[in-house]
Amino acid sequence: MENNGVDEVENLKTKFLSAWHNVKYSWVLKSKTSFSRNSPVFLLGKCYHFKAEDDDSVTEACCEASDEDVVMGNVEAFRRDFTSRVWLTYREELPPLPGSNLTSDCGWGCMLRAGQMMLAQALILHFLGRGWTWSEALTLQPLDTETWTTTAAKRLVASLEASLQGYQRPPVSGPLPQVQIQGAAEEADAHLKEVYHHTVVSWFGDSPSAQLGLHRLVRVGLTLGKQAGDWYGPAVMAHILKKAVEESTDPGLAGITAYVSQDCTVYNGDVVDSHRAPGASQSCAGRSDAFFPLNNQTSDSAVSDSRAVIILIPVRLGGEKTNPEYFNLVKSVLSLEYCIGIIGGKPKQACYFVGFQDDSLIYMDPHYCQSFVDVSTSDFPLQPFHCPSPKKIPFSKMDPSCAIGFYSRSVQDYERISKELSKVLQPSVREKYPAFTLMQGHGRDYDLSAGLTPEKREWPFIRNTRKASVIAGDFVLL
Repeated sequence: MENNGVDEVENLKTKFLSAWHNVKYSWVLKSKTSFSRNSPVFLLGKCYHFKAEDDDSVTEACCEASDEDVVMGNVEAFRRDFTSRVWLTYREELPPLPGSNLTSDCGWGCMLRAGQMMLAQALILHFLGRGWTWSEALTLQPLDTETWTTTAAKRLVASLEASLQGYQRPPVSGPLPQVQIQGAAEEADAHLKEVYHHTVVSWFGDSPSAQLGLHRLVRVGLTLGKQAGDWYGPAVMAHILKKAVEESTDPGLAGITAYVSQDCTVYNGDVVDSHRAPGASQSCAGRSDAFFPLNNQTSDSAVSDSRAVIILIPVRLGGEKTNPEYFNLVKSVLSLEYCIGIIGGKPKQACYFVGFQDDSLIYMDPHYCQSFVDVSTSDFPLQPFHCPSPKKIPFSKMDPSCAIGFYSRSVQDYERISKELSKVLQPSVREKYPAFTLMQGHGRDYDLSAGLTPEKREWPFIRNTRKASVIAGDFVLL
């Protein structure tokens, strides 16, 4: 009877916390995000200018549909690009998460959601390319004046499902159908891209069967000592993402893997090895021919012999606060076309950084509570997975602990990336250490536990392994 009593208390506690989080995170009202017309805006390697055609007296304007008559230039292109990124937020009414009675991640899962968003961007790059944008991106309404409640979210999902009854999506459990794109078959091309789009989003569904969903990430976290409801830091998140990608069983994910740097050091040999698919020299009959990236720029033989690699680099950009010396590095990284963003945040809140303007970072915010969406249906709505309203915070408020992500399609691609990163990482006169380094060879070639030698003194953030776990910078997520 005692055990039953304890279980009942735990169930009541879980229900109370879930109800409180739904109230706290379901009501959102924020002011509009302002952008300067006089400075370029960078978004994951793309640059936009919000120049006014005639009026130079106004220095700021909002990047919203209602201001199109004021803001000229590339504002519409920026809106389309930003809204096309996959947006993953708090959810409620979920199937119970592994190892717990929790049915929502409100209040604690923002780093998991930020990691999902960065991983989703890597998959969009892999299958659709950086130039892809969602055809319906500009039809979404800004969130600024909306109140997101459970009831409102249910009504939105119901109306969207009703309007999309005519759209049929193939099941995502097996290989995608082959579509022969010839000549100017734009309709077939657009349809295939939407199939890829739907499938990528479905991998992040909030169900135990979703390849990269919250349940799968929590299950992986259990093996690393993290429970559902715990706070996750960016370094732990990087390892969870790596393991989740490696353990995925969908044929569509067979052509991509992940690598996590060691002590802020990327070992080129390890990345090159990651690119080489297991059994690459064998017959390629087992590969998923039906799910090759649409923007594949290599030959079929190269595709069959290699995998794309998501490179994740946990770093600490200062002590208690981010060192201003690293601001330019963050800007340089977010200006690279193969960058998939940065997971980090501000104190007590994790988010996904995707760009910047002047001295402010642009980010996607997971702190919206939405209702569960069943992505196993053939016509699930995409609108709840895209956000039309960017947010900004000053660089000075950025938490120093974060994880930087890059996407490398092939060994040849990584050779170019490593050369460009080497230039970006050149330290300034006042900067003692770069945020991370690239080293030749493999991690196993270096004994990180040995005492520091003159050569190793140039390595950044070599620290006692026991202390490292303490100062790694896990966020306090409320």
